[in-house]
This record gives sequence, C-alpha cells and structure tokens, in this order.
Amino acid sequence: MAEQSHFVLIPFLAQGHMIPMMDIARLLASRGVVITVITTPLNAKRLEPVMSRMDANGLKIRMIRVHFPAVEVGLPEGCENFDMLPSLEDGLKFLQAAQMMQPSIEKVLEELEPSPICLISDMCFPFTTEVASKFEIPRIVFHGMCCFALVCFHIFGLLENFDNIPSSDTEYFVLPGLPDKIELTKLQIVGSVTASQHREHWIQFRSKMKEAEAVAFGVVSNSFEALEPEYIKEYRKVQGKKVWCIGPVSLSNKDSQDKAIRGNKAAIDEKNVIEWLDSLKPMSALYVCPGSLSKLGTSQLIELGLGLESSNMPFIWVLREPPEKFKNWLEEEKFEERVKGRGLLIKGWAPQVLILSHDSVGGFLTHCGWNSSLEGISAGLPLITWPYFADQFCNERLIVNVLGVGVQAGVEVPVLIGQEENMGVLVTRDDIKMVVEKLMDGGVEGEVRRNRAKELGEMARRAVDEGGSSHLSITQLIQDIIAEAVKKSCDTKE
Repeated sequence: MAEQSHFVLIPFLAQGHMIPMMDIARLLASRGVVITVITTPLNAKRLEPVMSRMDANGLKIRMIRVHFPAVEVGLPEGCENFDMLPSLEDGLKFLQAAQMMQPSIEKVLEELEPSPICLISDMCFPFTTEVASKFEIPRIVFHGMCCFALVCFHIFGLLENFDNIPSSDTEYFVLPGLPDKIELTKLQIVGSVTASQHREHWIQFRSKMKEAEAVAFGVVSNSFEALEPEYIKEYRKVQGKKVWCIGPVSLSNKDSQDKAIRGNKAAIDEKNVIEWLDSLKPMSALYVCPGSLSKLGTSQLIELGLGLESSNMPFIWVLREPPEKFKNWLEEEKFEERVKGRGLLIKGWAPQVLILSHDSVGGFLTHCGWNSSLEGISAGLPLITWPYFADQFCNERLIVNVLGVGVQAGVEVPVLIGQEENMGVLVTRDDIKMVVEKLMDGGVEGEVRRNRAKELGEMARRAVDEGGSSHLSITQLIQDIIAEAVKKSCDTKE
C-alpha cells in the first residue's frame, strides 16, 4: 500500500531544517510513498536543483508554494528564510509570520489528491498539530536535533524550577540523571534567548512547541540507534510515544551530483574543489565551515585565518557572508596569495557532503549544528568543535565527552545573532593552531580519536544499508502510518 500512501512534509524555512527534510522526502519516496513538500516561493527556488534530480530519478515528489507574510509582520518583502534575518530580534517576527501560514496550508491540504495520510512537520510549526487534527491524520514532529540534546533540554526544563543549579548563567553544573557526566552552563543551554529582550516571548513559543509535540503521533529523528543508544532510549521514555531514528539522512545522497547540489547552489565548481583535494595527501586537509546561520566578527575571523595559516595544514575554509571589514583584510594582507596551494577559500555555499567524503579530508572544524556534526561523523572524521548557540553546545558535549571524536576549540559563551562584531575574540590564533595540530596529528591520543571516528562512520553506513537499523525504522514508520490509515478507514465504515 506504500505506493498509494501520500505524505505531506512541511520543513521550517531555514537551511539547517530544509536540507534534512528533503533527504527524508527522498528516503520515503524511494520506498514508493507519494510526497508533497509545502514551502514558500524563495525556498522553492533554492530547492529546484534537488527537486530536478529527484524527478529525474523517478521519485514522486512535488512541491507546492504558499505565500509567506513577511511584510505583514514588519519584515522586508522576500525575507523567507531564517538566514536572511539581520538579528535575533527579528526571529520572533519570522516565527510569527510562519504561524500565519496555517490557512494557506489548510487550503492546500483540502485540495490535495490523493488525500494525505500523514503530516511530517518541523517543530517550529506547532500549529500543524491543529492542521493534522482537522484533517484527521497523524502528525509526526521533526526536530533536526540529536536525542542527546533533546534529553539535555528536557532535564534542564525540569531543573529550572529548583534551587540546585547555579544562579550564575556562566557557572558549569552537572546535568543529573544522564549515563555520562555532562557539564554545561545555563547560558550554553538556553543560548541567545536568555540575553534577548524578548526572552519571555521565546519561552512562550517554546511552550507552544512542547504542547503541540505532546499530542503528536510521534517523532522522526536524524540519528541512528548505535550512535547514542542510551539517549535514544531515554528520549523514547520521556516522550512516551514512537520515535523513529532514520539517520544519517545525508547518506541518502549517494551520487556525487546529489552531494554537490544538496542544500543550495555552490559558490564554486565542485570539479575545481575535487581537483584541488586530489592534489593533496590522504587525510591531510582540514575542512572549516561555520554553518548557514553562524557568523563570526571581523577580529575573530582574522584570528581564525592566522591560526589556520600558522598550522601549516592544508585547509578549505568556507566564508558564507563575511563582513566587509574582513573582505578588506583578506585583500590588504593578500591572505589568499599567502596560503595559495595550501588553503582554499570558498566564499558562499559549499558542497559540504561532497568535500567531507573525499579521501584527502582528515578533519572538520564545525559549528556543531546537528546536520554538520552528523555529516562529519558519517564521513568518519574527527571534529574540532566551535559551537555558537541553540543545541550546539549540547552537541559539542556529545561529540567530545560521549563519542570521543572531538577536540574543543574553547568557545564557552554563545554568540548573539546580529552582535557578532561586539563579541570580540573568543579563540586566539595560537589556540586555533594548537587545536588544529592536536586534531590532525595528536600522537597516540589523535590516533585513538581517528580510529573511533572511522568506526562511527562505518556504523553510520551500516545503519542506512538494507537491513540496518535506520533502514528498518523507515519501513516501520511507513507501516505504522498505513496501519493508522487502515484503522481510520475501518472506524469510518463502522
């Protein structure tokens, strides 16, 4: 019955949420499920290359565009993706506009043929629980986070009303009840929200998400059973509902062209990147990428550049939207000329999965967003962790303390969106040089870390292979939804 099953997917309008959701669309469609993705015009345009590839492969995936009311909430016209926001304060306006999409989405569902039997939507769309209820179909929540981070957030939520955590936002404390000793600060868990003048509004929105999730049919997770077994078990216990771990979803991109176009149009010809990497020794290059939303101020970017230069290691450095001051510094200091042949700068979007899977890449400096972290793990690479905000400090603890495949850059406070220039230098050039050398060489300790990373990469690939845990979870998810549809049909006839 999978061929007759129709699932609707609604990804949140941010690259880190859209990319894995499109991978999920591919995975479900490859099993015969009909997929409809609902998004906005600008985001649909970004996804066109991916959609074209999936269409060429005969997958039944269509995209429907709905209006995003940016102007109505005071945002610039055409501001349809979170990476277009100038500051965190505008994030609330963006979320408000996203919730206003409900009538348009309901109209789409009314007209869809065949009628959908499931709605998979991002956690940032709590109203979709109401939509699913209206159309009498199950809603599945997609978080885009690992179960470890979700459990950490849950425990912190329980502790917030008690006196056994420090009053200081920057003092470390041990999160109780976890299989591993995990130390974090309140600021690292709550992130930029705690410093926002709209803190209460953010907390209210978080409560709405939790309430909507509480009545959802289940949760789909971009993780795999062997990666964080104790935390997946604990998260299922906390949820009291179905949790399907179907990751790493990035491994659904098996073809080099699929890897190259994943996410957005690359700012560099992938052939040039591959040729450059082919000229290097195996496992010799460090890939440095700050993520789609994460940014650094000029002074920190200069320190990072000088640290990479002094390490004498080959590197690829992705600079999505560097400040003008930093662009001027690059030109004045002739930085690219100084590192020519050893350093490759990509100014814009990079074909990350393609780069990480190349034999010449031996390490990854990541902002610890879950997509990037898992892509690095799936490639069997050790990681330098440089978290910014949200779940990223939790992910750092998983990578370093639980999995044993990471080296901390030394960032201890979250970066405020829009305030990057005021943050100053969080990690010096000398510290950057030291952690790069530690990761890429590191003696016996480094060898242990590399072997563990390689082992996790193999485990990730086994999980998605036929008969693997994630492959079986997708089968189970489809079967569970079909069973619900059959049950509903029988109840209607009675």
